This record gives sequence, structure tokens and C-alpha cells, in this order.
Amino acid sequence: MVIAIGSDHAGADLKRELAAFLEGNGISLIDAGPNGSASSVDYPDYGEKVSLLVSGGQADRGVLICGTGIGMSIVANKFPGIRAALCGEPLSARLSRQHNDSNILVLGGRMIGPVMAREVLQVWLNTAFEGGRHAGRLMKITNIEEKTSKDEPRQA
Repeated sequence: MVIAIGSDHAGADLKRELAAFLEGNGISLIDAGPNGSASSVDYPDYGEKVSLLVSGGQADRGVLICGTGIGMSIVANKFPGIRAALCGEPLSARLSRQHNDSNILVLGGRMIGPVMAREVLQVWLNTAFEGGRHAGRLMKITNIEEKTSKDEPRQA
């Protein structure tokens, strides 16, 4: 499995910890940056990098971290085929995989500590998609994505 990981300045410290955790567990990693936390960076830049890697198939899944996780979630879910889930505890992480087949885990670097973040990440990595009735629901999401990606504005 290849995981792409990225953050903004508010998530850089947690990103470093989780990257070490992933590599320590033998998981291949693509670090999309940033390389430090000293200066302010824009979360959309790093959310885009990771989302493109996952959407384009260069990474199997992704992890994004910003201050609250909200901004990264918004960015990631703009990309085709991305199902980013903001999770702050293991149950959400498990259900996001079982029911939604999430392929990007989003964490709030100012909202979650490193111990809980590692637990959330581990549960997310080790939980499979259940399929079944959930697969039909994901197909409906894909259909919505295809309809709304057209150039013409849609009416409600």
C-alpha cells in the first residue's frame, strides 16, 4: 500500500509523527509536504497534491492534516473519486472505511493528539470496505459527481 501524506503548517508536526509511524509499519509513503512548520502555508496547495496522487492512482490512499481538518476535507472532496473523511476518533475512522470506502483520512492537527491520531490512522488503515448495500450508495455518489462535473451549471 502506498499512502500520500500532506499538511499545512498547523498539521506539520502531526504529519511528521504519522509519517514516521507509517514508515515504521512498513508502509510506502509519498510526502507531499510541507517540509517544516516555521512559516505559514496554504492548505489548498497540499490538499490538492495529495488528492491528485490518490485520484490519479499514484497512491492507494491519502492522509491530510490542517488545523481543524475542515479546510482539507473541503479541498479533497473536490477531486473525482475522492471520499475524504474527517475523523477524530476510531469509530468514525472504522465506519468511514466500512460504509463509505473513504480513501483520504483527514485529521485536525489542533484537535487531536498524536496518540489518538495514530490510533485513528491504524483503525482506518486496517478496516476494509464492506461493500453490499454500501456499494450501491457509493455508485449514487459517483453518479452525482459525474453529473455535477459537467461544464454547465445545474438547476436544483
